[in-house]
Amino acid sequence: MANHISSKKRIRSNETKRVVNRYQAKTTRNAVKTLRNTKDKEEAQKKLPVIVSMLDKLAKKSIIHKNKASNLKSKLTKTVNSL
Repeated sequence: MANHISSKKRIRSNETKRVVNRYQAKTTRNAVKTLRNTKDKEEAQKKLPVIVSMLDKLAKKSIIHKNKASNLKSKLTKTVNSL
């Protein structure tokens, strides 16, 4: 266990950030899943920019790798265009 006050604070703040990051990542994964299962083209086209924005934010904060975000955006765009 940490002895310094600053390292104890760092442990607390890291835990808080970890919980927030996990929530955002899980929310994005669920949104991607719902977009893939959508059959209506108009609804999918409305959801796509929102999900792309979510992926960009996760990549910017290094929660997911930037190439993973790029691959997901590409595949989702192809999926929406093929509806």
